[in-house]
Amino acid sequence: MWHEGTIGIPMKDGGYKIAHYWVKSYEEGSMYGINEGCISKLTIKIDGKITANYDRGWDIEPADDLPTQMAYCILLENYN
Repeated sequence: MWHEGTIGIPMKDGGYKIAHYWVKSYEEGSMYGINEGCISKLTIKIDGKITANYDRGWDIEPADDLPTQMAYCILLENYN
């Protein structure tokens, strides 16, 4: 099932970064999923730039910046 949405990531300056995401997840894990979990496809876009992309394997691993890492952790918790 496909899921799409946005996550507001709080920043040190008091503002927020918006992470837009698309996730394809299943009810059961698979060898194609992230960490053999339920997410088989994942895209995170911040400021119009794709900062993470997984399509049965990593095309773009999550960047080291805080907004991408936080969004990635939230999505893993919710869908994997």
